[in-house]
Amino acid sequence: MKKVTIALIGAGFAGNFHTNSYNKVSGVDLRIKYVYDNDQERAQQLCDKWDIIEEVAASYQQVLEDPEVDVVDIITPPVTHLGLAYEALDANKHVICEKPLTGYFGEEGDEEPIGLKVPKAKMYESLLKNIDECRKKFEASDRLFMYAENYVYSPNILRSAEMIEAKKSKIMYMKGEESIRSSTSPASAYWSLAGGGSLIRLGSHPIGGMLFLKQIEAKARGEEIGVQSVVAETGRLAPSLNEHDKRYFPAKSIDTEDFATVIITFTDGTKAISISNDNTLGGVKNYVEVYTNDSALVNNITPADNLSTYFLDQDDLDDVYISEQLQDKTGWNKVFVAEETLRGYLAQFQDFAECVAENRQPLSGLDLAYDTIKIIYAAYLSAEEGRRVDF
Repeated sequence: MKKVTIALIGAGFAGNFHTNSYNKVSGVDLRIKYVYDNDQERAQQLCDKWDIIEEVAASYQQVLEDPEVDVVDIITPPVTHLGLAYEALDANKHVICEKPLTGYFGEEGDEEPIGLKVPKAKMYESLLKNIDECRKKFEASDRLFMYAENYVYSPNILRSAEMIEAKKSKIMYMKGEESIRSSTSPASAYWSLAGGGSLIRLGSHPIGGMLFLKQIEAKARGEEIGVQSVVAETGRLAPSLNEHDKRYFPAKSIDTEDFATVIITFTDGTKAISISNDNTLGGVKNYVEVYTNDSALVNNITPADNLSTYFLDQDDLDDVYISEQLQDKTGWNKVFVAEETLRGYLAQFQDFAECVAENRQPLSGLDLAYDTIKIIYAAYLSAEEGRRVDF
């Protein structure tokens, strides 16, 4: 296999997940030559933490002009995704892009805050143009677009896909959820930076995972199955609380939702429900339940039940990671064990590295990125106008 040289663009929270997984990729001669972030101090901290990262780049242009770099891994706020991806494409680089693919972040003349003032119909129309353009650009090139949807690569989901494929099961109904206690990113409070709230930031995961399983079913049964319609409800729950009552929810949303439920109807008449909210205490909650004509497959991604702990105090545990967004380590807790494996990160980056080395398409690519964000913005439109959105 050829050597695969990667540059990380963004050194925030997800940068550690990505780097930790790259560090465990096997069978591929892989190196991370650069990390670049607008915050050079944060980039240096990530570089110092991981021996696999060779150096901090002075600019994105330095990364693009380096002929040794094969892939840029975009781990930045959604508002930057398409711009960075197009620059990478022009520089003949493969692209790994964190979810979501893109969103609506405002245009000249928009009333602010745009999440509360700009009609979702305008957002939806603009988004469709942008993702169609993205698809055309990458399909016309020989560069890979790899969509970092870790749900697809969770061992639970992959195992369910294997059984659905083997039995040629008909998926009747799915329910997926990602919920948490607020976001770690300051950008998440602003529609102009995040492109939405809990739906785009959290709901993209179960939606992507369920779309993937539906694709597996369609291929196994020799059928063509797409999305027929979307119905949704969204809300801003925490902003309605007084300061005391919302003390455990640190996110200061300006114009983004913190609750969303989406019902997807497929062209074969079957259904899927996605739940996502920022008002769930106790750590991150991730699952996908699948009910078929001949089986029930319950994928509990996190919290897992591998290790439970009970502590009477938190002495000397400051640097011990228990679970994402879990503040109190006393009492009983379910500890994340082999998180990069159970949440799919390791298999995801193993696949991406092999795809570049072997010049093949990834399991999670542009089609999944395109369909997921189209559903999300159709859901925003549905929730605002109180109607079903047909595809």
